[in-house]
Amino acid sequence: MPAEKNQFNSEGFDLSAAAEAGGGVVYEIGGGVTLPTSNDGDDQLKEKADESSPTDESERLKALGNDQFKKGNHLDAYDYYTDAIVACPSGDGIGPTGEELLKLRDEFEEQNREKMMERQRKEMEKRRSRHNSNGDNKMGEDEEEEGVEEDDQALPKFSSPRHFYGPKLAVYHANRAATLLHLGRYGECIEDCDVSILLNPTYVKAYLRRSTAHERTDNTEEALADAKRAYELDPSNGAARKNVQRLQKIENERMEKLKEETMGKLKDLGNSLLGNFGLSLDNFNAVQDPKTGGYSISFNQNSNKK
Repeated sequence: MPAEKNQFNSEGFDLSAAAEAGGGVVYEIGGGVTLPTSNDGDDQLKEKADESSPTDESERLKALGNDQFKKGNHLDAYDYYTDAIVACPSGDGIGPTGEELLKLRDEFEEQNREKMMERQRKEMEKRRSRHNSNGDNKMGEDEEEEGVEEDDQALPKFSSPRHFYGPKLAVYHANRAATLLHLGRYGECIEDCDVSILLNPTYVKAYLRRSTAHERTDNTEEALADAKRAYELDPSNGAARKNVQRLQKIENERMEKLKEETMGKLKDLGNSLLGNFGLSLDNFNAVQDPKTGGYSISFNQNSNKK
């Protein structure tokens, strides 16, 4: 008797499930269908890992710069940080470059200077007008009051355009500023810190590095201001606190010295004028009232006599 051929009979199988599963379906005896195990979660993770960020290249270059900085190779670190800045996307829909930011800020400040000069010009005109006026012109008084109200308004401050990758770009500029400090290029360091702070106004490291650059160029006033701002942003920052204390002492000493120099020049000027009358400032004694802080002046005619 001839052997019967085994033929597949689809009767009893869940063909709809098999069709949805595609390849890898196992048809079980009895009509069941075993579907392949789904790896959708793993696939999504793989896809996510494969996705590249527009700042990946900048981050890679920053890491190389960090390695060189730790080794003390500041010029090489500078080059890597510069490449990271260049590689970071900027432009329409993203934000301006650091150079463009500084240009926008400088143009804005120039406009403010022009407004201030215009205010000063108007103020001089008002003083001349008051001097020549008899005070009976009611219209002139109204115009003057309106002008004073306008002039009392504070000049606007520069507001930096938003950059989509601002926080990261701020780090690249601040890191390059750190290399510039070590290279003694303090002016460029300050500019990089300016860009970093415009991109991220709460970036403490940028304030501290700019403070150091200001101090090394003998600008203790600005150095102290930056140190104070860093400390305000992060009161737990020990370096910021110590810098504020140290710089405050230096600034107080500088102001005291400046006051003494100014008083000396004023005294020389006063003596040169009073000398025409046979007098000097030694003829006048200034005594401060400890309660009010005011001064009383007394004249001693015999102080020049020997």
